[in-house]
Amino acid sequence: MKTAMLLSALTALFMALGYTLGGSGGAVVALLVAAGMNLFTFWNADRIVLSMHNAREVDGQSAPEFYTLVAELAQRAGLPMPRVYLIDEAHPNAFATGRDPDHAAVAATTGLLSMLSRDEVGGVMAHELGHVRNRDTLIMTMVATIAGAISMLANFGLFFRGGNQENGHGNIVATLLAVIVAPFAAMIVQMAISRTREFGADRAGAEISGNPRALASALAKISGRAEMIPNPVAERNPAAAQLYIVPVHVSELFSTHPATEKRIAALEELAGGTFMPPRASALSPAAAPHAPKIRKSSALDPLRRD
Repeated sequence: MKTAMLLSALTALFMALGYTLGGSGGAVVALLVAAGMNLFTFWNADRIVLSMHNAREVDGQSAPEFYTLVAELAQRAGLPMPRVYLIDEAHPNAFATGRDPDHAAVAATTGLLSMLSRDEVGGVMAHELGHVRNRDTLIMTMVATIAGAISMLANFGLFFRGGNQENGHGNIVATLLAVIVAPFAAMIVQMAISRTREFGADRAGAEISGNPRALASALAKISGRAEMIPNPVAERNPAAAQLYIVPVHVSELFSTHPATEKRIAALEELAGGTFMPPRASALSPAAAPHAPKIRKSSALDPLRRD
């Protein structure tokens, strides 16, 4: 409901900007161009994002523990098996991409796998599968389409500074105000939608893994380290920040994620409620009889080849 309301607000903002600039013609053209650009991104997002991170695809032979864990989680979530990738980076993070569950991919950095226990990695990857199950990539593409149209229309207004004189929309001050305020307002709404989807993915991840405290523990560990360890991709492409499970070098005000403390508190509340499965249902080697044995307290070694 909150996402629907925010999407409606973003659409209303776009319409208001188009009206202020003086006519529907330019607004429609801007929307069509932005939609075309984002449609291309939607169909090719997984390849673009994975290439950007130099991710390498793994399977049951090259990364047996990690791959088996993702397969187990996907089965529990009722999802098709996604493609699984590793990123050789010390920065601890993970993300999901793909236009729908049938074309999904999940990725984690080697830094994340070396830092967390098996249950904690399970919580993180369950969160990413929660994004896949909730179709967040589709929602965020819709958001990017409208926000992109607002930005393009604002740039158009900045260059031509006019508005439609015949319809009484030639006030230059009002036009400049709309051009300046609208993209900033769109950014704020876009961030709010992204934060809402993160809470949803946390809840879905807790449900899939059966262990909300493991995800809470993982968030606590990696959020501090993510601030200290450089992320070259995010530094080159700040827009990539919304992909990750934790934000990268940004203040809470301009973050695409909720405060980690709030997410941990929500997960602790889930752990203490009646909605979650019992603790015994959390991931364990016994849950996958053909999986390699992993000590519960041990970290996953992405390069191990048993």
